[in-house]
Amino acid sequence: MKNTCLFIGCLFIFLGCNKNTFVSNESPKKPNIVLIFTDDLGYNDIEPYGAPRIKTPNLNQMASEGIKFTNFYAQPLCGPSRAALLTGSYPIRIGEPQNKKNFHTKLHPKEITIAEVLKPKGYVSAIIGKWHAGEEEGQMPLEQGFDYFFGTPKYNGNTKLIEDNPKFRASLLNNTDTVMKINTVEEMGLLTGMYTKKATSFIKKNKDKPFFLYLAHNMPHVPLGASKKFRGKSEDGFYGDVIEELDWSVGEILKTLKEEGLEENTLVIFTSDNGPWIEDKIGDHGGSAYPLRGNKTQTWEGGVRVPCIMQWKGKLNEGTTNTELLTTLDFFPTFSKLSQSKLPETLTIDGIDISNVILNEEKSERQYFYYYAYTHLHAIRDKEWKLVLPRPAKPKFMKWAKRKIDGVDEIQLFHLLRDKEEKNNVAEQYPEKVKVLLAAMEEARIELGDQNRIGKGARFFDEAPKTERLEEYKKFMGKENNL
Repeated sequence: MKNTCLFIGCLFIFLGCNKNTFVSNESPKKPNIVLIFTDDLGYNDIEPYGAPRIKTPNLNQMASEGIKFTNFYAQPLCGPSRAALLTGSYPIRIGEPQNKKNFHTKLHPKEITIAEVLKPKGYVSAIIGKWHAGEEEGQMPLEQGFDYFFGTPKYNGNTKLIEDNPKFRASLLNNTDTVMKINTVEEMGLLTGMYTKKATSFIKKNKDKPFFLYLAHNMPHVPLGASKKFRGKSEDGFYGDVIEELDWSVGEILKTLKEEGLEENTLVIFTSDNGPWIEDKIGDHGGSAYPLRGNKTQTWEGGVRVPCIMQWKGKLNEGTTNTELLTTLDFFPTFSKLSQSKLPETLTIDGIDISNVILNEEKSERQYFYYYAYTHLHAIRDKEWKLVLPRPAKPKFMKWAKRKIDGVDEIQLFHLLRDKEEKNNVAEQYPEKVKVLLAAMEEARIELGDQNRIGKGARFFDEAPKTERLEEYKKFMGKENNL
């Protein structure tokens, strides 16, 4: 009897050891990634960043259960910002068809996107919402690595809603199957709800495989839209209604992940493509970047410093605020690292892997962030300081715009840790810091380029002469178009 018991005991120990040995030899489970990308959301437009009248309980919860970032940067305009996110590269570096440089960046088909990097590792990728990274042949989502697209190819005001379905890929012309035209405020108000329904369905359908969901809302870019359920509800008027519906959408995503048992294996990120649009013509339909200076299209902090909240149950230190210098450029290499993907050795990007920053609270390795407006290098910052170069005022940004983009008469230096409002120019007091940052800007010009030169690291894929790109620079940098 004792021998029998001893045998059974040894058998269980043996099986237990073999099971543990098997588990330890497994490769780590690849995480899901959900990137919620809003359009023109200001630094002060949600409660975690101080919005006084807009209620965002789901984003509050996300911040309390994750990390809020206070020095997080995008590009100053919609199209360039999306291209930078997708490729991990400054827009001035990115290759475009015929070697041109479009005002809103159009990805060359040979550019490599996040979705293309994730695909070899078994990820299924979807973009739901606004694409705005090129709408010609070879530029649409299914041709840039995504498996599913439901949304608008272009900017608001040009909002044909389409669906790219791989099942019908062969029968689609220009990758488009028109679902409906968006012509009225009421129809604009349907988008957030439609995107949310498609997003939660995508999560449920693909819960047994690693997935990348890029949920790129059209809101709160004008023309605004909110559903009947949210209209007239916010203390901050129609704009507040729109933001509060976006917050509801975040809640639906988080709830779905929890119900499907995915929240401990899913990194969720909420951020914006640029600062808020502030213009007399749109009145109270624009947001707030308070206390930051400036707004969308500008390279003052209010135009490029954006809210960013990350949540990953059990992986991130909950309820913390991170002040490291981070950017949307960093998503590309970070997602690659988390998915165990390898980037091409010949590919030069500007993003850095920040997985250790978010997972282990390490310091960011980013030394500088360059503030480009189109192809014009306006400014540079390191972890503490921002240097702004002189530039002429721009008389008119768009045909309908009344506001001038202000010029800068002299070199300006701001200590952003003490003066994030950019009120106190201390260039005269710190000439050595000015000298260091000017030298760093020259290095950026050599590698990336500037308004009057092509960087050695700029990518070209077509036979058209590079001089055509320089002509594009000059065209946009003329007296009436200087950014």
